[in-house]
Amino acid sequence: MEITDWLVTATGQCQPRPAAKAWDLIRDRYYFHRFLTDITDLLDQAPNELEEWNFLPQIRMQVRQLLTNSYWLKTQQPSENLKTGVAILTLYDEIGYPLTVQNVLSQPGVVSPVHNHGTWGVTVVIQGQEKHTFWRLVDAQNHKSFKIEPTEEKVFGPGETVSIMPETIHQVTAIGTAPTLTFQLYGDTQPHSRYEFQPEQATAKAF
Repeated sequence: MEITDWLVTATGQCQPRPAAKAWDLIRDRYYFHRFLTDITDLLDQAPNELEEWNFLPQIRMQVRQLLTNSYWLKTQQPSENLKTGVAILTLYDEIGYPLTVQNVLSQPGVVSPVHNHGTWGVTVVIQGQEKHTFWRLVDAQNHKSFKIEPTEEKVFGPGETVSIMPETIHQVTAIGTAPTLTFQLYGDTQPHSRYEFQPEQATAKAF
């Protein structure tokens, strides 16, 4: 099966993007700290945080390079959370660090709220499958009424990367019979920009 990279636009369109071949990404001793340095070096080239998403093609390639070379990444699995069905393992964090870096374990059938992230992000499926439902914002009046409508659905499997823009709206469902494990990388969320949407009521709240 051909592995594909995907970009989801601000209007909920899921577009295929070229994925580098695995043999072009093989590196000797490509440790996690080197990956983090590569990403922060890329972001340092952006004139401001709002322009960081322009580097998504390069970030996707670095994420795929990490997945290709790091057995360690695939072993970092959080303990199951039987109450919520979702467990998060933060892989690196410190005060002022400009990235969220985590592995997320989701039990089959777990459905996220409809939400955006208020920043760019790249997710890669390590094991299992996820169904993403994408939405687009139709109308937002004074941040009190948020009318959104679904645009499309897509199922992603192991090795596929999904990159999103700050305005991308989606809902994620873990499908299949086994837990889904994903590596997730996000930039800094802009203030007052991340929402959980209630499509039936055309409302949203901070998320």
